[in-house]
Amino acid sequence: MEKKHIYFVPGLAASSQIFEYINLPKEQFEVHYLEWLVPKSQNESITQYAKRMCESIIHDNPVLIGVSFGGIVVQEMSKLINTQKTIIISSVKSKQELPSRLKLAKMTKAYKLFPTKAVSNIENLAKYAFGETAKKRVDLYKKYLSMRDHDYLPWAIHNVLNWQQEKPLPNIIHIHGNNDGVFPIKHLKNCKIIEGGTHTMILNKAKPISKLLIEVI
Repeated sequence: MEKKHIYFVPGLAASSQIFEYINLPKEQFEVHYLEWLVPKSQNESITQYAKRMCESIIHDNPVLIGVSFGGIVVQEMSKLINTQKTIIISSVKSKQELPSRLKLAKMTKAYKLFPTKAVSNIENLAKYAFGETAKKRVDLYKKYLSMRDHDYLPWAIHNVLNWQQEKPLPNIIHIHGNNDGVFPIKHLKNCKIIEGGTHTMILNKAKPISKLLIEVI
């Protein structure tokens, strides 16, 4: 039996280590991990960026899986290459699914005031990327937040808030936690729900997520 090739894209500023607890049968799946690239400039479009990410894909018709901002990026990648399936976890399918506080941040451009150049301060980055509760878990995030380039974070945040996707792409499979504080479930439609899953459920709900991935793939 030919193996299915699965490409994982991590969440905002995170490394592919966030997938370390995801367990897929090796006889069925071959897993590949994509790491974040540094944007060429603050003006690089998400389409151009997705095109560069696609250059690392060496198999036809792969399954793309992205978490959070990685979910947005794999949807953009799926517009450029043929995919067998595109799966997003803890993410959104259109700009309509963004919560109002993020829409407000976009409108007021308040996000530009965030000192993203200070990303070496892991505590701030963890708090921004994962929400208020991250403070207690800074050591954990030191391990998982790998993209420290000062050009990346302002670019990524801008592209989350200014994503132009009006309506969901057809056939996107969306896995989401019902306790996600970053993208609350009440704004989302057509999701496969992980009970008790938060925005970081890829780490602590890996077992039910793995089971669901095997089913949907």
